[in-house]
Amino acid sequence: MKHSIHYFALFSIWLFATASSGQTRLINDKDIADETNSEDWLAYGRTHNEQRYSPLTQINQKSVAKMGVDWHLDLPGDVGLVSTPLVIDGVMYFTGSMNIVRAVDALTGTVLWQHDPKVAEEVVGHKRAGWVHNRGLSAYGNKIFAATWDGRLQALDRNSGKLLWSTRTFGLEEPLYITGAPKAFKGKVLIGNGGTEAGPTRGYVSAYDTETGELAWRFYIVPGNPEDGFEDETMEMAAETWSGNWWEHGGGGNAWHAFTYDEELDQLYIGTGNGSPWNQKLRSPDGGDNLFLCSVVALDPDTGEYLWHYQTVPGETWDYNSNMDIVLADLTLEGRDVKALMHAPKNGFFYVLDRLTGALLSAEKFADTNWATHIDLATGRPVERQGARYEDGSENIFPSPFGAHSWHAMSYNPKTGLVYLPTIHLSADFIDESYNTQWRSVAFEGGTAVDWSQGADPRDYSGELQAWDPVTQQKRWSVPQSDPWASGTLTTAGGLVFQGEANGHFSAYDASSGETVWTFDAGLGISAPPITYAIDGKQYVSVLVGYGGGYASGLTPGSERLGWAYGVHTRRLLTFSLDGKNSVPQQPAPHYPEPLIEADFAVNNNLAEKGAGLFIQHACYACHGLGAISGGMAPDLRASAMFFSEMTQPLRGIVREGKRLDRGMPGYPDMSDAELVALRHYIRREAHAQTDINWE
Repeated sequence: MKHSIHYFALFSIWLFATASSGQTRLINDKDIADETNSEDWLAYGRTHNEQRYSPLTQINQKSVAKMGVDWHLDLPGDVGLVSTPLVIDGVMYFTGSMNIVRAVDALTGTVLWQHDPKVAEEVVGHKRAGWVHNRGLSAYGNKIFAATWDGRLQALDRNSGKLLWSTRTFGLEEPLYITGAPKAFKGKVLIGNGGTEAGPTRGYVSAYDTETGELAWRFYIVPGNPEDGFEDETMEMAAETWSGNWWEHGGGGNAWHAFTYDEELDQLYIGTGNGSPWNQKLRSPDGGDNLFLCSVVALDPDTGEYLWHYQTVPGETWDYNSNMDIVLADLTLEGRDVKALMHAPKNGFFYVLDRLTGALLSAEKFADTNWATHIDLATGRPVERQGARYEDGSENIFPSPFGAHSWHAMSYNPKTGLVYLPTIHLSADFIDESYNTQWRSVAFEGGTAVDWSQGADPRDYSGELQAWDPVTQQKRWSVPQSDPWASGTLTTAGGLVFQGEANGHFSAYDASSGETVWTFDAGLGISAPPITYAIDGKQYVSVLVGYGGGYASGLTPGSERLGWAYGVHTRRLLTFSLDGKNSVPQQPAPHYPEPLIEADFAVNNNLAEKGAGLFIQHACYACHGLGAISGGMAPDLRASAMFFSEMTQPLRGIVREGKRLDRGMPGYPDMSDAELVALRHYIRREAHAQTDINWE
């Protein structure tokens, strides 16, 4: 749908009407916790319980066949889209690339306001680590809360998009970033950060006053240097589970996702991250559980004080973080009603905890998993397989560091009693022979202290949507998928489950049987989870279309074969209804960048090897892909004229001076001309691979 020149007139009328009425519904915790509200989508997981379940039934197993596009909004400047939109009183709010927040009319898709936090201007002249995407927003009172990858938390007026306050949650010189959605509750808004692989980081979450932006409390996830004193008794207790000089490595634990507020029990749950570095032999050489890595931690929402924890991977060493969503539900287990917490982290086990105490109720494998044989219910601890910690220098382990379940949200349907879980089946070969106790991570260069690469696939399909019964801890049905990076799920009282896939298909499944009952080809991979809402009795389903996230960058070979090349396909917001007949322009066919051959350029292997080291040292692969083969989140450098020999000055401008910061490309002011030359030889070598052109 194209928007006409009447946009500004409509915008003015809307602003005038809003200002004249003087009424803005103030969102509170009772509103966010209300499971019966079918019109709005007020929080990341719709309600405080994070179930992603809607009581709407107009679109159901029988009627969904009639569903079509009601309206769409093209987003030509965006790249990877992973955000969950919010819908409040007929207005939809969502985050695009570079943390731009938009409000649109949820009936028509007309843009009402846009807030650009100008990330490029904020970080110019600074080394930065980060991603251009963000997973969502939070609403409370009359405000929308958004975070930027450079570390700011911002409050926007919900009606106008006006910036009300902005606070910096970490310094620009710290190797941290934000990709997760804030979480608002009880007059506070919580935010964490990522960065475990970007440098020696110590994770924490911070809560700010929703009205003023002032820091209310901060909870550190791992202990710091004992000589500096501990913040509280909890950190002193946690320090007993570490060994060596762990603080020199930061420790990690960064909580970049998975915040759930329990309005009923008045507890806050956070899922915590992996170790910094991954390899425990260096981080904590004499072992130990390394609290509170890879844990579900319950905090007092008013003070941030520790209440209880459950650790999924004691002393983790595989990047098996627990930053995956935390879903609350009332379950009946062995005849007993339980206030349950459900969690399916990277490590391949599905956990059900008593959320009042943190006691483990059950845990079973939901994916191919060989690092541990089972979870001992008596101790709550995993029983690890001998050799799993790559004690002999190398080991094939599954799940891979992408996890059996990543940040793609699962949903829970109380009518079927099933969880709808995006699942990944990948393995990895871990090798740590190149590292010793003298190794140290460098800020903005980072490192994991273990090398890994994609291993043999444990089965003949790498992705799966499965319906998981949390009571019996068994799979009820599944849909095998050829690609491992499908979106989060949405489930409804209409008996449906919605999910987007990496291949561009957006589908509805029968929630009881898994039968595909409707499919739409969006022409571009989907990573963002769908939502549903209603206006004037009419139900809508919306999803952002734009392949994104770590796997989409090319971090693992395979994503490039989908053909979602950088800058080729238009990112979109699609909204469907039963009588939708909107015509959506067709996307280009999948595109595969053709490496440019510079016939008279002699590749020097020594320089190319040095360039390969720089490419890894500065984590260029995180966006441009391993081997410079992009998955679509950034340009494929093999096909870029910037690395031709005569393009030295433009290359300086982009790489050293940060002239494409507005697209998410950080600047590296310390990189010398000699290093740029080495990078050019590396890129040319990769572009010329499998040719006979002019090798020295």
